[in-house]
Amino acid sequence: MTNQIFATAAETGFSRRRLIRLGLGLGLACVGAAALNITPGFTPEAAAQTVPAAAQRIADHFSSVRSMTGEFVQFGPKGEQTGGKFFLERPGKIRFNYDGSSKFRVIADGKSVVILNQKLQTSDLYPLSKTPLKLLLDERIDLSGDKVRSVKQEDDLTTIQLADKSVFGNAMITMMFDPKTFELRQWTITDAQGKDTTVMIFNVQEGVRFAADTFTIDYRANRVLNSKGP
Repeated sequence: MTNQIFATAAETGFSRRRLIRLGLGLGLACVGAAALNITPGFTPEAAAQTVPAAAQRIADHFSSVRSMTGEFVQFGPKGEQTGGKFFLERPGKIRFNYDGSSKFRVIADGKSVVILNQKLQTSDLYPLSKTPLKLLLDERIDLSGDKVRSVKQEDDLTTIQLADKSVFGNAMITMMFDPKTFELRQWTITDAQGKDTTVMIFNVQEGVRFAADTFTIDYRANRVLNSKGP
């Protein structure tokens, strides 16, 4: 389920049609190293030797954003669409409050990620370090080493694809930034089966302060819910 932790609106400057095209293209590109080698416009870092300076500047800028909040729209692997509000605080913390009666929540507190459906009374807990979200929420987005799968630079979009096979296998995260403002526009998490979940964000505010319990995970409630029989 961690691949489904995560976007979109006209305010971002990208149409849904462009989003779907990008998502499908990235899904194919993420299947494996062979796909990356034949995907037009993508530069595998093993061959490129160095990370483009523009990409590093974008990563450094995003790393400097300590907190942000806004709205999101999420597209799942089958095209299903949901939305709500998100809250992010570096390092390691994020929260998604989904719209709808299920009161669906996703919360990362720096150590763990919980997927909570209050309507169904389910609570699934995962180590943050074992999900691609870790790369998005790190203290600093490090583009050195083998984590960079590809960097693609276009006039209206810079795309950086990251993975860490030793930590979370074949899953990966693809982040898309405005090349002029360096602002994060969307990200796609691709699971080991090549299925994409894309989140686009809009109406974003940076440098905000949150209530102390915004990123709190109720570990006791998680244990209670998961101790119940079927």
